[in-house]
Amino acid sequence: MRKNFGTKSWFYPLPVLIIGTYDENDIPDAMNAAWGGLYDADKVVLCLSAGHKTTRNIKAKGAFTVSFADAEHVVPADYVGLVSANSESKKMEKSGLHSTKSAFVGAPLFDELPVTLECTFLRETEEGNIIGRIVNVCIDESVLDADGKLDLGKFHPISFEPVHNGYHMMGERVGNAFQDGSVLK
Repeated sequence: MRKNFGTKSWFYPLPVLIIGTYDENDIPDAMNAAWGGLYDADKVVLCLSAGHKTTRNIKAKGAFTVSFADAEHVVPADYVGLVSANSESKKMEKSGLHSTKSAFVGAPLFDELPVTLECTFLRETEEGNIIGRIVNVCIDESVLDADGKLDLGKFHPISFEPVHNGYHMMGERVGNAFQDGSVLK
């Protein structure tokens, strides 16, 4: 038997995305955003409200980064979602995240977060969502396997669980995409 809950913003998994921008003075900022994802093969969509400093920075600078929060950095990832750079000038210092300028876009990479999409701002939708083009994916070598590919045994992305407001680490491999279903053909 199923139980009905009505309309809820429950979507699983919700990756914990850390959006990086520079402000008008080229000061880095980070924001935690759970509502975002791929939009076509080379684009991302972010659901950010207009009042966020991050939203204004993206529009002004035309660039942003999307890093995936990991289990090792839950505290700073959560902090940058709790505190606004609109009211806390030392937000980044307090977060403990350190930034390096992207070589591809005018936005920061966060040294502690090993997987990042570097994006240019394309447009804002009628609903206010931000659409960006992925121009590069950069991954720290510490989370690559011997073949130079991302290793989920080394990288531990987290997802946001909205029912109980929890963060959960992605689990073990349970199958093979584009292969396991072939037994039913």
